[in-house]
Amino acid sequence: MKKRCNPVSQKRAPNKKKIKSLEPKADRDLKKVFNMIGTPEPAPFVPDPFQLEAVEAISTSDCLVTAPTGAGKTWIAETATKTFIDQGKRVWYATPLKALTNSIYAQFVKCFGKDKVGILTGDIKENPDAPLIIGTTEILRNQLYDSMHTGEDLGADFIILDEAHFLGDTERGVVWEEIMIYLPVRIPLLMLSATIGNPGHISAWLSDIRNKPCHVVETEDRPVPLFPMFLHPSGTLYPLLRQQEGKKKTVLHKGVTEFLKAKPRPQISLPGKLPDFSEILKVLDNFNLLPAIFFLKSRADCDQAVKLCTGEIIARDPEKKAKLSHRMDELLSTNEHLARHGQRQILEHTATASHHSGQLPGWKVVVETLMSEGLLDAMFATSTVAAGVNFPARSVVILNSDRFNGTDFQSLTASEFQQMTGRAGRRGMDKIGFAVAIPGRFMDLNHTARMVSAPSLDVRSQIKINFSMVLNLLLSNSPDKIRLLLENSFASHMVTQGKKGKYARTAFGLGLEFLWDDFTIHLDFLKEQGFVSENDTLTEDGVWAANLRMDAPLLVAQSLRLGLLPERDPIMLAAVMASFVSEKEFDDESLVRRMLPKRLTKQFLTLRRGLKPFASELLQQGFDAPFLYLQPAAVMASWAADEPWTAVVGRTAYAEGDLARLILRTGENLRQLAGVRDTFPTIAKTAREAMDMILKEPVVNGQFVPKSEEQTTTQNHTVQE
Repeated sequence: MKKRCNPVSQKRAPNKKKIKSLEPKADRDLKKVFNMIGTPEPAPFVPDPFQLEAVEAISTSDCLVTAPTGAGKTWIAETATKTFIDQGKRVWYATPLKALTNSIYAQFVKCFGKDKVGILTGDIKENPDAPLIIGTTEILRNQLYDSMHTGEDLGADFIILDEAHFLGDTERGVVWEEIMIYLPVRIPLLMLSATIGNPGHISAWLSDIRNKPCHVVETEDRPVPLFPMFLHPSGTLYPLLRQQEGKKKTVLHKGVTEFLKAKPRPQISLPGKLPDFSEILKVLDNFNLLPAIFFLKSRADCDQAVKLCTGEIIARDPEKKAKLSHRMDELLSTNEHLARHGQRQILEHTATASHHSGQLPGWKVVVETLMSEGLLDAMFATSTVAAGVNFPARSVVILNSDRFNGTDFQSLTASEFQQMTGRAGRRGMDKIGFAVAIPGRFMDLNHTARMVSAPSLDVRSQIKINFSMVLNLLLSNSPDKIRLLLENSFASHMVTQGKKGKYARTAFGLGLEFLWDDFTIHLDFLKEQGFVSENDTLTEDGVWAANLRMDAPLLVAQSLRLGLLPERDPIMLAAVMASFVSEKEFDDESLVRRMLPKRLTKQFLTLRRGLKPFASELLQQGFDAPFLYLQPAAVMASWAADEPWTAVVGRTAYAEGDLARLILRTGENLRQLAGVRDTFPTIAKTAREAMDMILKEPVVNGQFVPKSEEQTTTQNHTVQE
């Protein structure tokens, strides 16, 4: 990981004297802006021209809509969906995130009724034969695999891809690209996004490979205007930007430039410490800028932030406080564990909450519900909350101009900044929204100012070859046909784009030769291992292995072939499968081994020894072969054996949310094992039993736990939170 450095504009030595309290003030230039704060007058809904244009386009072509967050893209989806359902047709609405899928599901149930809407997210499966399915993109992609294999038409007449900029996501963009390549031409495609810089390129590519027009609908108009501000450590709010006299260009406001020039520069907190958020909330409340979403750099900061809030604001509104307490009782009445959540008391006392991926999904839903209902003054979240989940606020507060991308810290991109600030301003509730920059060690105010008007980034092809893709394509295609499919990729279109295509030519080759070489390398390995025959067709092992759409499919397939998985012990099977999906690294093997039951230790060591030659071959040829750690196995064994949740969490390095994610992903992989029942009936039955043992509260809501029998027809790859 790269060492995190101060932004260039922030290199002066910090002043260690902290300003103990903030005095709420506002620059006089903000007077007119603050006068705009308020709720719009109720008025009949009138669709915007871009919305009508998109609905009209869908009747004759594919359509790509790029519009700011909150502009009304979902109205387009609802209106088009109603048209198809009224005609007796079926609709598939795909999203990249389970949380967003759940949110869209709830919204569409209100529109169309529960009997007409189904949901598929891997761990949730309800009403799968409904005319409208809300699900994750991986499930849709896998249904396309199945359709190609069986020769049966995909059971949909209209596809909606929400958050379409995920086409450029490094890890998961390949799934989106595959959907667009494999989708039958007869099925119209609607794509929705707020942050695509090159919609014309995507449209031209789709028009070319689908032999039908793809209409682009663009608007930059936000339904709720955004105003960026700067909070000085003294407590004074300034506009972040000002218009240069006689010019269109904007520059930093003089109050901001004076702050940057100050020697010593005032600080809002001690070095390495978070600011006093109770003081910041008082400033925002003084100018009617709440509720607010604060974007912080880490889970720990979010959890610490709520402890720094005093609750003075909610204390002045006893009616709201009583409503908050009552609503909490309602939301938590059926979940004893969440009712005892460690942050509940803080939330009810301060009307603030922490929200991040280390928390249980159920608790995050509670926080999201309270925020969307206007019962919270502030939510402290990591940047992941910005990606597609719909609970905006009047203001967003940004403390860092960079973001950890999983490897190192990088400056916020225009698209990431737009995702965050897209939460500022509630349509129908606010006339104006605010983005407030807080100074600090990792806040580059010049960079933040540039991001306010920076265009969205271009989306690039992220297509890549993996074993699951090769196996599934070989179910129904020869290598020559697969090559034609790859030539239909967005990568193929990008290499022809002059200067803009330099990245693609470097990554994939001028004629996609690098991509094809990668396919050939995967194919040759599958032949060596007996999954593919010399005439390039799947062997019997290859056919059932293609259905293992999971983490490390070849390692699991080899385990099945060698009889290394526990056939009749669901607890041990759940434990072993947890090791295949774990992404964490551990160095406490000896300690864990002493704590484990002997049967698990024996099973685990047998599995490791049996897989070692195969894993070595994978590594030698440049493929991934994850190390199988004992700790996730130990944790899963305890959970499957009905050990209390608090005890399981207490003995592991996993946060609650991480452990829940491990359990859900393990459940998904067990579902894949259950899907090979024709070849391995005994272990398939055990996998279904293991699923029932681990998919339980508080990890999943009881009403959504899928039944073990015959729920395996919908295959899905790992779905990230």
